[in-house]
Amino acid sequence: MEIHLIDGTYELFRHFYAVPRARDADGREVGAVRGVLASLLGMLKGGATHVGVATDHVIESFRNAMWPGYKTGEGVDPDLLAQFPLLEEVLTAAGMVVWPMVEFEADDALASAATAAARDPKVKRVVICTPDKDLAQCVEGTRVVQLNRRTNAICDESGVIEKFGVRPESIPDYLGLVGDSADGYPGLAGWGAKSAAAVLGKFRHLEDIPHDSREWQVNASRADTLAATLVRDWELALLFRRLATLRTDVPLFDDAEQLRWKGPAAGFEAIGKRLDAAITEKTTRKGR
Repeated sequence: MEIHLIDGTYELFRHFYAVPRARDADGREVGAVRGVLASLLGMLKGGATHVGVATDHVIESFRNAMWPGYKTGEGVDPDLLAQFPLLEEVLTAAGMVVWPMVEFEADDALASAATAAARDPKVKRVVICTPDKDLAQCVEGTRVVQLNRRTNAICDESGVIEKFGVRPESIPDYLGLVGDSADGYPGLAGWGAKSAAAVLGKFRHLEDIPHDSREWQVNASRADTLAATLVRDWELALLFRRLATLRTDVPLFDDAEQLRWKGPAAGFEAIGKRLDAAITEKTTRKGR
């Protein structure tokens, strides 16, 4: 059994800026939803059997109370935001398991689903379908991997190490140092990808890094300055790591078999016809 976990938020953003706009009979923008649906039905047609889709039903989450600059729905195109409920409705009608997140984020759902599925001895492989770097913390060997559906590139544990210079369990620490602009937190001043990888590649976690840079024994440029920054901004680094650490305890399913796709639900044909009848415009949006 192979489990495919889909980042519905990423897919909706990706299609919103890639496919032509389309409006249904009520004037609602549906082009991105139609694109995601076609893409995921294509995945099922290609052989995927067990699928779960996580979405950010509400862009904000518990992390917004932890850091004021954390990502929100501000600035997101209203036509894109309005398609989240529709996406959830359409995919549910198509027979897929959908997890609309409110208190948590879609990434928390993906991490929780991956953790639960990996515990099931019947599961041969878990494929987390998103390029988001914070999901790299969930990768385990070749059994839990990431798939970028846009490029069809698979990233296993060795791929995470090659890409970031650290093991999957160090990804939250890594993001705590370098930050994540997509999620709205900056990291520590002076810490970049190379320096964070060099230090965490040796010590793995923030607590393991000696405050005396002479003990690092790595070629981290400006080591003394970086060590001083780490000492000065220690609590900030821990906060950013908490922001980057995904929850793995969100209850989603009891058995991975519950993710098996059994075909469309009643009413899907009518929804499909409505989407097919949407009037397509010739232009696409420029953006992500």
